[in-house]
Amino acid sequence: MTVERFSLPLARPLATADGTISNREGFVVRYDHRGETGVGESTPLPGWTESLVECEAGLDAATEAERSDGHSGALLELDALEVPAARHGFSTALLDADARADGVPLYRWFDAGRNCRSVPVNATVGDGDAGETAEAVSVSVDAGYDCVKVKVGNRPVAEDVDRIRAVRDRVGDGVTLRADANGAWTRDQAETAFGRFESLGVAYVEQPLAADDLTGHADLCSAGYDVGVALDESLVGRRVDAVLKADAADVLVLKPMALGGPGNAHTLAMRAREAGIEPVVTTTIDGVVARVAALHVAAAIPDVVPCGLATGDRLERDLGPDPTTVTDGEMSVPQSAGLGVDPSEVRTDA
Repeated sequence: MTVERFSLPLARPLATADGTISNREGFVVRYDHRGETGVGESTPLPGWTESLVECEAGLDAATEAERSDGHSGALLELDALEVPAARHGFSTALLDADARADGVPLYRWFDAGRNCRSVPVNATVGDGDAGETAEAVSVSVDAGYDCVKVKVGNRPVAEDVDRIRAVRDRVGDGVTLRADANGAWTRDQAETAFGRFESLGVAYVEQPLAADDLTGHADLCSAGYDVGVALDESLVGRRVDAVLKADAADVLVLKPMALGGPGNAHTLAMRAREAGIEPVVTTTIDGVVARVAALHVAAAIPDVVPCGLATGDRLERDLGPDPTTVTDGEMSVPQSAGLGVDPSEVRTDA
């Protein structure tokens, strides 16, 4: 097991609850297993995963454990709730090697019966006034996307309603619209927004309330609105069992980096489906290794809805060549063994 640190500049700053990020720092993990070298990526994100320092410490501990107890010992050192990004890096490298050894793409390693050539993806539009938002969504639709997520919650609810209405007037009813509030609303504000969004055909609102307000989200789910509730931040540092038990979501937004790896994310996606909850797979603005790993998770989900995977353009440069393309709102899925990313082409000094 080898670990190399990297830093990737962003094409534009990323605003988070913990501040603005101008570059993504993390670690490339390589692991030799079953005669193959697998590659993984640990890219922690403040507010979603452990810190960079904690991630490095977790990988160091896993490296020591692997020397004496193999990959099982390494995985035992990496708790998915405590160091999810570190676990993601090692578990992805292990899965990549396993799938390579079996001669199948990773998504088919998860589900041998699957044959998936592409996954639908959504575009994301940030905050802007009504005209700016409508124009940005229109540009995405012209580029081939038929599902767009619009950031809301930074303005009064009435303004966000006006923004969504301007979008709907501009692009018509054939485009699926999602909204992402990032936990910004009070319960009263959320109820007002849901009531107004119904007539505008908003499919769901992602994280309308604070992450720890499962009761409030459950109330929104049961209120009868024709707008779904999607939980994202509520999954951070919390076992998904609690969310499922609370009946607090119609949709789970699954970030493999924040869940401890693609294997965990796939398992949770299947459990969500069994519970009648729709899984949506997204990235945390990662390098190509983690993005493609998330893509394979989505590809292993039958009839998956559009996912938030088309994020490579947010990086100024990447860890290596991207084996995927996005055409008409569909991201191609690599069909070669493993991730479809050549470990020899992944470089931390690019």
